[in-house]
Amino acid sequence: MTYTSEENMIDNGSLTMNATEQANFDRRLAFLMLIAGAAAFISSCMLVFERLQIYIDASHVSSCDVNALLNCGTVMRTPYAEAFGFPNPFIGLVGYAIVLTISTAILAGARFHRWYWLAMNIGHLLATFFVFWLWYNTTFKINALCLFCMFVWVAQIIMTGRVTARNVIAGVIPAPSHLRESVAGWSWFAIVLVFVLIFGIIFIRFSDIILGMF
Repeated sequence: MTYTSEENMIDNGSLTMNATEQANFDRRLAFLMLIAGAAAFISSCMLVFERLQIYIDASHVSSCDVNALLNCGTVMRTPYAEAFGFPNPFIGLVGYAIVLTISTAILAGARFHRWYWLAMNIGHLLATFFVFWLWYNTTFKINALCLFCMFVWVAQIIMTGRVTARNVIAGVIPAPSHLRESVAGWSWFAIVLVFVLIFGIIFIRFSDIILGMF
């Protein structure tokens, strides 16, 4: 199987992904990143707005304060909501603005070198590690969930999974041929599996509250 990376062809003997196919693959990824990035960016904007309202009025009830469990206000009033000394959503505003810029550039025909895709992958992985850190703290320490935060979690995990899959398939991340073939067919399964894991743990952790809603 042959895949085109940004700088060279990687041959493993059976199927060829030529430059046109690679460009089409990247455009599909860019469209996905545009949708997911927009969802995460809008969610970050909403979180910034609600956080500013809490600064103005400490008793402010956030628009995503649904009940005792789904309560953005509870989450935003904890130290975990300011991991670096300022509200976490500001990171999302900057990060997802970059994602939107990159995705629109690819859709417009831009092609990036191998190092750029690798740097993009590292950025998404770091963002996903941060998402897992936030998930752990909201689930096991804060004991409340933020609806807009969860939108960001979903969008980020999808983007990380697909960018990583793209880079393995394209040869940006070195991998044996059988692994590249597996990634092409199983990346979405892995993403869904992560969702089942994190939201399944949330359901188990708060099952008494969730079941009590019905």
